[in-house]
Amino acid sequence: MRPSYSSDILRRYNARMDSDARTLDPEKQRRAKQLARIKRSLMLADLVLGAVYLGIWLSLRWNLGARAWVSGWLAQVFGAFPWWLTLVGFTAALAIPWLLISLPFDLYGGFILPHQYELSTQTLASWISDQVKEMALSAALGLPLLVGLYALLRASPVWWWVWAGVLYTAVTAVLAALAPVLLMPIFYKVVPLDETYADLRARLLSLAQRAGAHVEGVYQIDMSRRTKAANAALAGLGRTRRILLGDTLLTEFSDDEIETVLAHELGHHVHRDIPLSIFAQALFNFAGLWLVDVGLKWGLGWFSLSSQADPAGLPWIALLLGAFALITTPLTNAFSRWREGMADDFALESTAMPAAFASAMTRLANQNLAEADPAPWIVFLLYSHPPLGERVAKAQARAQRPAN
Repeated sequence: MRPSYSSDILRRYNARMDSDARTLDPEKQRRAKQLARIKRSLMLADLVLGAVYLGIWLSLRWNLGARAWVSGWLAQVFGAFPWWLTLVGFTAALAIPWLLISLPFDLYGGFILPHQYELSTQTLASWISDQVKEMALSAALGLPLLVGLYALLRASPVWWWVWAGVLYTAVTAVLAALAPVLLMPIFYKVVPLDETYADLRARLLSLAQRAGAHVEGVYQIDMSRRTKAANAALAGLGRTRRILLGDTLLTEFSDDEIETVLAHELGHHVHRDIPLSIFAQALFNFAGLWLVDVGLKWGLGWFSLSSQADPAGLPWIALLLGAFALITTPLTNAFSRWREGMADDFALESTAMPAAFASAMTRLANQNLAEADPAPWIVFLLYSHPPLGERVAKAQARAQRPAN
């Protein structure tokens, strides 16, 4: 009697033997470029619409009216109430209309478009469930942070931005540690890699050991319930660190290809990119919050705010942080591309399988409908990783080097 996992073995054998998948598919690249243009248009529309929405709230003084209405309603219901209830109520008044306005864009970009390009396997009910989970998670994490920010504004009007920078950096580190054990299971089924992949698991654990990375185990994520795209990650910090492999990667990529993909992730560990990224994020946190401090002081009179901690200033804070993120994105992306290139170099050196690495990157371009060779200006503005075509070329050049 054949083992129950024979079909998985057969698919993996086909993945190893599928030579066509090791070259860029011209038709898929044509569709990838088309998809990328649509995504960029949606992103631009979202940025402009969001800025206009916040600008309307400020220019028409809706922020002042909403703050007064929320405070009056709370007074009628509770009599005396803590200051932060006004902030939470105002945030809801600002956020709920935006969620309704942006819903058609989210539905098209997150559900309809991936189905049109045959990337998504998700049902509408599952997509709606994910949106509800995301909103609940955003509220559960975001509202306490927002209340904490305003508490610092009230307690330390001069140095609040320093303490807020420290707070947000600490939260970033904690979330990085907890993501694979608390956050990811909210959306995906994460299970230990079963005996079907015993050899692969042993290879990956050995690779991690050679890289000096302690990992808790190798896990499979049921990405195929939502997408046809493939991915892998080394997630968590300390005792929560684990290797995560999408089932779409397991069924379509060979063991050699998966090892090179994981070696890239281990390259981030070897180069200490996680603490370095947290440090860099801390610098940007301080810079962005300092900008908010300057902007709030300027906006007190312009927007008729009662103080820096006035909830009516929230749309202005959102605009300032959005502008800061927009301006600094090319810089953060350049930093990220540098570190990603170093991780690619580590993968090529540690596995000594440049052909498998090139094949893996090619498969990712084909399977994920990723644009392999975007225009340089697009890379400069939007890409946190080197383009896949550039990564394939690096691996091919490494393969052509004479052996030592």
